[in-house]
Amino acid sequence: MKPGVGARVPAFRVMDVITAANARAAEIGPAGPAVLRMEVGQPGTGLPEGAKRAVEAALRGNNPMGYTEALGLASLRAALSTHIHNWYGVELPARQIAITTGASGAFPLAFLAAFEAGDEVALAAPYYPPYLNILVALGLKPVVLPCGAETGFQPTPAMLDALPRRPAGLIVASPANPTGAMLTPEALRELAVYCHTRGIRLISDEIYHGLTYGKPAASAAQFSSSAIVINSFSKYFSMTGWRVGWMVMPEDLIRPIERLAQNLFISAPYPSQIAAEAALSCHAELQGHRATYAAAREILIQGLRQAGFTTFPPPDGAFYIYVDVSAFSPDSADFCARLLAAQNIAATPGHDFDAAHGGQFVRFSYCAPLPDIEQAVARLYAFARSGS
Repeated sequence: MKPGVGARVPAFRVMDVITAANARAAEIGPAGPAVLRMEVGQPGTGLPEGAKRAVEAALRGNNPMGYTEALGLASLRAALSTHIHNWYGVELPARQIAITTGASGAFPLAFLAAFEAGDEVALAAPYYPPYLNILVALGLKPVVLPCGAETGFQPTPAMLDALPRRPAGLIVASPANPTGAMLTPEALRELAVYCHTRGIRLISDEIYHGLTYGKPAASAAQFSSSAIVINSFSKYFSMTGWRVGWMVMPEDLIRPIERLAQNLFISAPYPSQIAAEAALSCHAELQGHRATYAAAREILIQGLRQAGFTTFPPPDGAFYIYVDVSAFSPDSADFCARLLAAQNIAATPGHDFDAAHGGQFVRFSYCAPLPDIEQAVARLYAFARSGS
């Protein structure tokens, strides 16, 4: 027997880095220096207090917390409708909001609902690796648009015009993983209108909204009735392990997405939806988290520069810095392996984010506690000076 399509889907390399970091921590033991975790975008802040209290109250009650409707609890969808209005000024009915098993669960629903097998879907490189890997798994054809610092690591209508064929879809992310780069509201509007008028399905990943540093964030829902918007409670709301996200659905995709969700996932976890609804009222605490990330961003930017890592644009949002390390190593995977062995810092090589140029880059995450970021800066300085 031959393997199926899964054999052709690349690994998500950051998960391998996590494994290597865990092995290094076990090798060192509790008495040794801590492994500093800068490889993954997992907030070190934890579930908001109000969400904890809501889940505790639900567990003490008589609610069996079984399946919900496939598109999620009506109360959570209504609360998200209010949240979207408060943040973006968009009047969006709750029926156009789907609750998903994290943003990761939203992508296959969106791709399957919007595209046919063999369709081409454009995305900018560097990109979040599962975009491409899920497209491949579903029989779709990724069309990579090379984007560098000169274009703000974001796609433009001119790039789409230059393609030999009009793609069926375009994925954008603002703020983006791994670069933290953002589209201005004007640039997002231009892309949204371009796609809508040409029948290109725009999918806007807005998972890092709420985590921006000086630039305004806009939603594709403000500019296009045909765009799919994907978001999550994992980042700004600090709920990675609860696996709950949401999706804004165009009217024509509501029922297709509902049918897919019924069959693929049944529903997002009930306790997670309870926590998510409560988290929407925890902005004072969450803004404190954002202030911590902003402080960590400044510490890491200055520390990288002092250590000699000068080829990177300061990120507009999220909690990553995408650094050119070619002056220190011809291969970022080798760089990261040596950094872990010499200084016990786990970071992610850029190969997954950009097959053509990722070997030059490393993604450093700065959502760990501030003392870890400060210690990481000292270790990076020692690593750079030692030539390890």
